[in-house]
Amino acid sequence: MAVKIRLMRVGKKKQPSYRVVVTDGRSPRDGRFIEVLGQYAPREEPSVVKIDSDRALHWLKVGAQPTEQVGKILEITGVWDAFKADVGKDAASKPKAKAPKAKKVVEKAEAPAPAPAAAAEATADEPEAEAAAADEAPAAEEVSE
Repeated sequence: MAVKIRLMRVGKKKQPSYRVVVTDGRSPRDGRFIEVLGQYAPREEPSVVKIDSDRALHWLKVGAQPTEQVGKILEITGVWDAFKADVGKDAASKPKAKAPKAKKVVEKAEAPAPAPAAAAEATADEPEAEAAAADEAPAAEEVSE
């Protein structure tokens, strides 16, 4: 079971506030949760962030993965630094932002028609190119013998 620490939206329409919850990764955003760790109210001035640091630290040690937004909140409250100090810097990797997937671009390969002047130059250069290739061919045979 993949346990995540994420935000659960509560509040009225156009006035969001969030609960920081521990939940199964497969459950919906506002669905079932295991435990409430705190709250986050971004619309108040200044923003309200309340986290039960002991329980958050416990869940991080057990292996719960915070989302990107919750990772930032845990940094602000100092829980993430405490987790890194307890576990070690190598084991504690901060969640990273997901990069958008690049779309495949299919380009049509069109052979441009050569200009008349370019065609005349190509025919004039061909004997010189053939002569240079002929000069190199015997040298290649000498090396291989």
